[in-house]
Amino acid sequence: MKKRITFLALLVVFVNSFIISVGVGESYFPAQAPSGEFEGFAQGFLQEHCLDCHDNETAKGNLSLEDLGSVDETNAGIWKSIWAQLALQEMPPPKKSRLQIVERLRFSDWVVNQLQHTMKNKGGFEAHRDPSKANFINHDLLFGDLPDDIHLTPSSSPARIWRLTPQEYITRLNELINTEPQFDPKKPGLRARGDVVPTNHGGELKLYFGTDRIIKWQGGTVAYATSVKSIPAVLSSNRKRGFKNYPNFYSINSAESNQILAKAESILRYMAFGPLSIANPEQITDDPKTYKTVGDLRGLPTALVYSTKIVRPLTPVYDLMKKPDCPDDRLKSAVDYLFEALTFRPPTESESRDYISLVEDTIKELGKEQGVIMGLSAIFLDRDALFRPELADGGRPDNYGRVMLQDWELGLAVNHALRYIKPDTTLRRAILDGRMKSREDVKREVLRILDDDTIRKPRILRFFRDYFDYDLAGYICKDDGALASAGISARGNSHYRAMFDAVASTDRLIELILKEDKNVLRELLTTQKVVATDNDKTYFGRKNSPQEKRDAIIQRKKDQEAAKKKDIDNRDLLSVEIAKLESEINKSPGQPRLKKTLDQKKRQLSAIEKRLKRSNSKRGNNTNVDVKLADLNGSKIYARVSRRSFGNGSMRPERILATAPAEQRMGVLTHPAWLVSHSDAMGNHAIHRGKWIRERLLGGGIPDVPITVDAMLPDEPGTTLRHRMRVTREEYCWTCHEKMDPLGLAFEIYNHAGIFRTTELGKPVISTGEIIDSGDPELDGPVKDAIEMIEKLASSKRVEQVFVRHAFRFWMGRNETLNDAPILQAAHKAYRDSGGSFRALLVSLLTSDAFIFRQVGN
Repeated sequence: MKKRITFLALLVVFVNSFIISVGVGESYFPAQAPSGEFEGFAQGFLQEHCLDCHDNETAKGNLSLEDLGSVDETNAGIWKSIWAQLALQEMPPPKKSRLQIVERLRFSDWVVNQLQHTMKNKGGFEAHRDPSKANFINHDLLFGDLPDDIHLTPSSSPARIWRLTPQEYITRLNELINTEPQFDPKKPGLRARGDVVPTNHGGELKLYFGTDRIIKWQGGTVAYATSVKSIPAVLSSNRKRGFKNYPNFYSINSAESNQILAKAESILRYMAFGPLSIANPEQITDDPKTYKTVGDLRGLPTALVYSTKIVRPLTPVYDLMKKPDCPDDRLKSAVDYLFEALTFRPPTESESRDYISLVEDTIKELGKEQGVIMGLSAIFLDRDALFRPELADGGRPDNYGRVMLQDWELGLAVNHALRYIKPDTTLRRAILDGRMKSREDVKREVLRILDDDTIRKPRILRFFRDYFDYDLAGYICKDDGALASAGISARGNSHYRAMFDAVASTDRLIELILKEDKNVLRELLTTQKVVATDNDKTYFGRKNSPQEKRDAIIQRKKDQEAAKKKDIDNRDLLSVEIAKLESEINKSPGQPRLKKTLDQKKRQLSAIEKRLKRSNSKRGNNTNVDVKLADLNGSKIYARVSRRSFGNGSMRPERILATAPAEQRMGVLTHPAWLVSHSDAMGNHAIHRGKWIRERLLGGGIPDVPITVDAMLPDEPGTTLRHRMRVTREEYCWTCHEKMDPLGLAFEIYNHAGIFRTTELGKPVISTGEIIDSGDPELDGPVKDAIEMIEKLASSKRVEQVFVRHAFRFWMGRNETLNDAPILQAAHKAYRDSGGSFRALLVSLLTSDAFIFRQVGN
């Protein structure tokens, strides 16, 4: 039953308010669990700081707190909103409130504690742990001087286990069945062993079997893709944007466990038998002509031909299965190898013994082949094959309840921070020799790995993908008509393929900036360099105005007519030459040079006739009259793409390193991959773009949209996005939207395909925006467009600090707290003192207390 604030309780409220006011100077420890009851603590706070505006009579914002009771499942939404407004310092308004910093922090902690306790068995409360809410912590407290009554304790992270991410897991499995090329310093962009398994050109994350041995197939690219055996990433992530690697985001359900067992059997059979596990013996030959296909086999496994060359890794699993017997030493080798391949550490004696016993039992029941496969499959479900523990069970807690990770837990934490495959020989040896027990040990290994280009470090690139969210572009479903009107061909999957290509190109650009390692964030935001394919000449182009389009149509017609006349003249000339050559050959047969020249002329004539045929059809000239193509030229470069997965339709690694059109592009935020990732099916999404700027660069927080709000813009075709967004300026909405909309609308110089434009609906595009309440007065003010805004942001010290906060979240797998302030400040100092070195920032974070210490006993 709710406990109502009544006039009879005023005396109690007055006393409690007095107690709160005199307690302002009391010490505040951020990690300390808050105390206090609703009647004795919360009522006084609400009366003192909230009810002037939110009583029954005033009810500002249609919210009255006068009848609000203690936290329960029915009013949890209101309390969650109170917490958000308090933490973000929106309410009480700072200019009207006497609320002190410590009072705000203490009451915020109390609300979170009450929500956690009350909702424990009712769906839970985890909002404060979500990375999107980490900015709710006051930025100035993290990077400025703290009040004297706030006392920090040494940092640590909670003891925990991390479930593997989909990318990490599929890369780990790939090591079992595919041999990836070693790093080539002459072609540093090409995929090498240790790089993440990329998505294919359709955006699917799959593990492919035997594609490095396929030498022939029946049918086209789709038939090839259907024929090839593959398995998708079983482990899932429901998060679309932002950081996805927090330990509490993931679990494994029974359906996933069943899938893992099924995939394990396929992997083990391929480890043992290679293509013979998925193909007939006659399909394995070095002379494809010897395999006679009967009928239409397109899309079937029997449509493929494999070479006889063994490419996959030959492991103890192969050794165990190549002979009919099953000696103890080979069985133990297979168990121990597979356990370490999947868990990244050798098994203990008891673990090895248990799995050997399990395999022996299944062999007795099912026979050798099926028994071995089923018994070894169980290792794929071992806890440490799916989760990475950081439990710090063996250490002695210090005075703050912290235990330092050591040995395998510390070594795998370092490995996991940078890599997706198991520790290299040097790190493994250091762990086994007892040289992974200190901060110095961590620094030694981190520096060694960072300095070695042959050791691939995909986790670093994953951070930038999660931070910028540019890798969503290929998954934004686009309306065909809207794409065509934006200046992009909607034929087939061409746009989506171009976006997956663009993501790989952006990956490569980021790697180049990291290689230079100078002013990394500023370079990312302001670089004029682009890694591009031919398609990017359109996406980095400029949308023609209506008049320019009319002129382009006229010019296209002139070019068509000129090209057609030239082809007709050349056709007539070639016809004469061919007739003359045929006559000479008839008179004097047996002249191979004349025959070769005749064949060449006939090929030229055939090509001209095809062009003339196309010129007479409606699709004769596909010149894009909607877009002035960008002039992108530069040196050759490579980007990491998936191994052949769609036959001739697979993605290509070849790119060029070019310069973007001046005054139209500046950094990653103006690249099509980022712009399309922050758009929707029909147009731009200024709110998403503005929210990204507010959260990722300015360190601001946006409360969740209330469930009572229908967050939809009016459907008004033929009107601008800016006009349709007028509804967000209503008083109830504008409190939050004023922090996002003016930031996102500055990007209206680009359409939803990422193409630069000067007009919209036939009129000059309006791209003005504004930065408000940034926390840095020098940043605040109007901007004419995204370019001007990015220039301001890229020079901001605050933006650097916010970037450090996000790096902390990614590598610590949790939100920062006030106790982490010294770590954040040290990391930012390392970044600035090194001239903007991301390497220095990363070393600082990975040798911090938050990374190496775990809080135990909770």
